[in-house]
Amino acid sequence: MQLARNGVEVRLWGRDAAAIRAMARRGENHPYLPGCPLGANVHPEASLTAAVTVAADVLVAVPSHALRDCLQALQPLLQPAQRVIWATKGLEPDTALLPDQVAAAVLGTARPVAVLSGPSFAGEVGRGLPSAVTIASRDAAFAHDMAAAFHDGIFRVYTTTDIIGVGVGGAVKNVIAIAVGMADGLGYGANTRALLITRGLSEMMRLGAELGGERATFTGMAGLGDLLLTCSDDQSRNRRMGLALAAGRSVAQAGAEIRQVVEGVRVAPEVARIAADRAVDMPITTQVCRVLHDGRTPAAAANELAGRPSRPEQD
Repeated sequence: MQLARNGVEVRLWGRDAAAIRAMARRGENHPYLPGCPLGANVHPEASLTAAVTVAADVLVAVPSHALRDCLQALQPLLQPAQRVIWATKGLEPDTALLPDQVAAAVLGTARPVAVLSGPSFAGEVGRGLPSAVTIASRDAAFAHDMAAAFHDGIFRVYTTTDIIGVGVGGAVKNVIAIAVGMADGLGYGANTRALLITRGLSEMMRLGAELGGERATFTGMAGLGDLLLTCSDDQSRNRRMGLALAAGRSVAQAGAEIRQVVEGVRVAPEVARIAADRAVDMPITTQVCRVLHDGRTPAAAANELAGRPSRPEQD
């Protein structure tokens, strides 16, 4: 929709052919973005082959657990000149690979690739409200082209070459948002929310630095910006997961209520595993993982975090 506002012709494909046909009839994605017209330049297409054949470049917007399958379906259809950009945030389940690593494994390293990330709730972008994102690519020309395609002043785009840092930010922020949701659900207040967001940013930066990300990325839109958004507003599925867990619901019950993928549930054990393998201290992430997957209560997790000794702030 944002691309279409800027005059780009878009072929929109999705795995649910019936949903794509319904979008074509109604001119909107009624279940998830009611009242937000797709626009005349968006053409829902039930055939992936037909959609890719006429595209100059390909934008992939799927959850992290589906990225590999989607890229594998795309790979034989791509022409040499077509470039790939994704809006996927998270780590691949079981492998803990960042999206750029998954893309390299499937597409190779010769094709230009990029990632779009940042604080951008779909509903607000759909309504044309002011937003800003980061596009990261090691190919400066591709980053410039994608920024030009998306940017219009209301939807602002910043560019970077730090594809690793942007990927780490998009993964870790979802885990921290679950922690903030749990704390708010337990009634701990604004001071605790600020504590968790700030120390969560420290965890993100420690892991990002270990994996090769740039420090400046984590104070930008794809780091702090996305973290603040996901932690502080109830449009966030990850925050709502934390609120539901604090209210006594199970992960399965909360997921059924939210009715969409909650990336933080899937990514938490992968982030915790990377942190353990690399000896990176991530206590908030560790406790979220234990609540989600080991049966620990939110209150017990909060008590363990509160019991940690004082330390220098920059550690």
